[in-house]
Amino acid sequence: MPVEDENNAQGSAGAPAQPPPPDRHDAYAAIRSANYRRFAFGFAASSLGLQMLATAIGYEIYERTNDVMMLGYAGLARAAPVMLFALVSGHAVDAFDRKKIVTVTQFAFAGVAAGLAVVSLLAWPLWMYFALLFMAGCVRSFNGPSRNALMPLLVERADFENAVKWTTGLFQFSAVSGPIIAGGLIDASGRAWPVYAAMAVLCVVFGVAAIGLRPRAQVRSAGKLTPASLMAGIGHLKREKSVLGALLVDLFAVLVGGATALIPVYVTDVLLVSESWQATAQGVLRASLYVGALVMAVLLAHRRPFKRAGWWLLGCVAFFGLCTVLYGLSTSFWFSVGLLFLAGAADQVSVVIRHVLVQVRTPDELRGRVGAVNSLFIECSNELGAYESGLVAFWFGPVVSVVSGGVGTIVIVALLAWLLPDLRRLGSLNEPQDEPERPRAAG
Repeated sequence: MPVEDENNAQGSAGAPAQPPPPDRHDAYAAIRSANYRRFAFGFAASSLGLQMLATAIGYEIYERTNDVMMLGYAGLARAAPVMLFALVSGHAVDAFDRKKIVTVTQFAFAGVAAGLAVVSLLAWPLWMYFALLFMAGCVRSFNGPSRNALMPLLVERADFENAVKWTTGLFQFSAVSGPIIAGGLIDASGRAWPVYAAMAVLCVVFGVAAIGLRPRAQVRSAGKLTPASLMAGIGHLKREKSVLGALLVDLFAVLVGGATALIPVYVTDVLLVSESWQATAQGVLRASLYVGALVMAVLLAHRRPFKRAGWWLLGCVAFFGLCTVLYGLSTSFWFSVGLLFLAGAADQVSVVIRHVLVQVRTPDELRGRVGAVNSLFIECSNELGAYESGLVAFWFGPVVSVVSGGVGTIVIVALLAWLLPDLRRLGSLNEPQDEPERPRAAG
């Protein structure tokens, strides 16, 4: 260094140089953006409505049929469209205006919810519920990738991890409130249609908020629909082994370890909750998972970015599996609530790491297609996991279904940690990747 700088560093008394103070972590960096606040407000409203929908559908279908398999079919009805349209929707998100797609799909959600309210009010045949759930799945196949690909354009890159932490925290807040509100409305009215009507209004709120968003210009794909273009997202994941590993951990863990689909059965047949408050009990159990996630989201927002993200991800998913095993064996309502709280806290860590990783390590022109593959891994694993849980419960009982799922989760985490060293070695989510120059994405 220059002489004058060296003298200043040593100080007048020749004392050793003092290290510069570390940059102060701003826990509210994303919230200071008006653009992000508008997005977050609408997202929280829509998430509240969708969580209310999940509680109402589970309650109403099981109340009308008393058939655990019907709960699995409801999950399958929502997952099938995501599998059918994921690659096409990802291409559309990269080729067209993401803001417009988010806006249109939010109003479409509102239309589906209004239809469910009518079907429930008039007690129309059960197949109409499944038809509307299938339509909701079609909307989800476009809404999720467009919303996720839009968010990096609303904040600065340095603030994106912080934005993800707050966004997932808002989701958890909505998920806590939604089941309780839905359960309370059902217990108070004796019907589920008011829940669907409320969801319609809340989805309209996000649609209106999305109209006012001002994102940076997105890097669009050429727009030509070709097999190569459709597969570009999968090709990117093959190159980004750490991203692929994070998605695989979530896919298989949720596929075998999801227990929330059986909450209606646990309330009535395992925990033996009094009939007078069964709907509210279902809401409390669902909410406890998200209360834990909400608490963890707030803690993460005030925490510096991850430095050993791989081990955090693997460890928290394994802990989620352990909590699932204990929940499956529990016969105490409040002990079950506590276990789901801990499971939700662990899951929140993996959600944040996975979401940031997918967006930060994907070029903007591929975010829609990678997000579509992400939908296959995340949304389908949730819904197909519900189907798998219902199927195992049908043949072997709910306790075996939940406990075996938790054990399977732990085994899968250990296996993937061994098979995917890039995932184990994953450090900072924003660290540069040393990789060869890759070919330009098709489409």
